[in-house]
Order: sequence, then C-alpha cells, then structure tokens
Amino acid sequence: MSLRTLSALEARVLAVLVEKAATVPDSYPLSLNALTMGCNQKTARDPVMNAAEPDVLQALEELKSMHLVNTVSGNRVLRFEHNGARGLGVPGAALACLTLLMLRGPLTTAELRLHTERLHRFADLSSVEGFLEELAEKTETRPAFVVKLARAPGAREARWAHLLCGEVLPQESSVSALPRDDEIAFLRAEAQRMNAELECLKALVQRIVSELGISN
Repeated sequence: MSLRTLSALEARVLAVLVEKAATVPDSYPLSLNALTMGCNQKTARDPVMNAAEPDVLQALEELKSMHLVNTVSGNRVLRFEHNGARGLGVPGAALACLTLLMLRGPLTTAELRLHTERLHRFADLSSVEGFLEELAEKTETRPAFVVKLARAPGAREARWAHLLCGEVLPQESSVSALPRDDEIAFLRAEAQRMNAELECLKALVQRIVSELGISN
C-alpha cells in the first residue's frame, strides 16, 4: 500500500468526501468549492479549519497519488470522490469510524455509534468496538489505524483516536487537566457557599462585639 502519514488537511479532505457521499448523494462527487466548504464547516468539526481552495486542491493531488481519491469529469467543473475503503484496505463500517474520528477528533464508542448513523448503522456498541479493535491491530498489509486513549477521571468510557496523521502526541493521549463543566459548576457553588458562611461569621462576630460593648 502506497500510504504515508496524512497531513491534517489531507485527513479532513478524505473524511469530508466520505461523509458527503452518504449525507448529500445528490451533490456527490463534490466540486472543489463544495469540498472546501465541507472542510471549513463550523459544525461537527474538530478542529475547525480555514483552508483555501489551492490548499485543498494540493491535498487532493496528494490523496490521488495514494489512491485514496479519484477525479471525476463533470460537465463544467472537475469533481472528486473518495476511494477510502479500497485505498485503506478496510470495510465500509471501519471507514465510517475512521471518518468520524478524522472529522470530530477522539470519540467514545457510544459517540461513534451515534454519529456514524448516516454513514453506517451499527447494530450495537459491541459491533463498533469490534471494528475499532480490528483497526487498532497492525497487519501485514497496513499499520494500526486507531488507538484507545486513557480514560479520563470521572468518564464512563475511554475515547478512541485515529493514527492516519501519525502517532497521537502525549498531551493528546493523556488525561486532560482542564475541569469539566460540571466540575466548574460545583467549584462555583462551593465558593458561593463558603462566601455565605464567611458573611454569617462576620455578622456573628459583629453581634458578639456589640453585645459585649467592645470597641474597635
């Protein structure tokens, strides 16, 4: 397989082509303009990109050299379609998982099953897990395509990340040090409670001082 590590934009271009083939079949294959808009989409994308058409076109050329994308002649403009399953040597269900990981970043098994609904309908979570475990194994014909990340404290599930852009960096695979929204809300409530108790103590001290006739 003539596959190398993909750039972030190359991965985004490939994933958008796979996604749009399932979600907007009437507009598929995609023109360069439509593909660029899909890459820069602000919803269901992590990270959000701001790629220019020349950059997307260069990414397409690189993907074509790896047999991951094909050019289709249209009436007025060139259009592009993916060859992801064959180019990567994976079944369609596995490609759906990889696509979501390339579009949205690390996800749990449950999130993958939810968001792949329009690309591939998995029977249950164990089906998703089975394809992920296969993708995580290195074979004679391909490297490992995904990795299971460490489970964050308080999280019910571990997340999965793709490896098409290379190994996941330590800070990406390690547990995030940033507090979650529920933790922030709890800390704010605790701060408010402690402030209220402090005000009560101040009032109590003032009352005792007043009753004892102690001057400041």
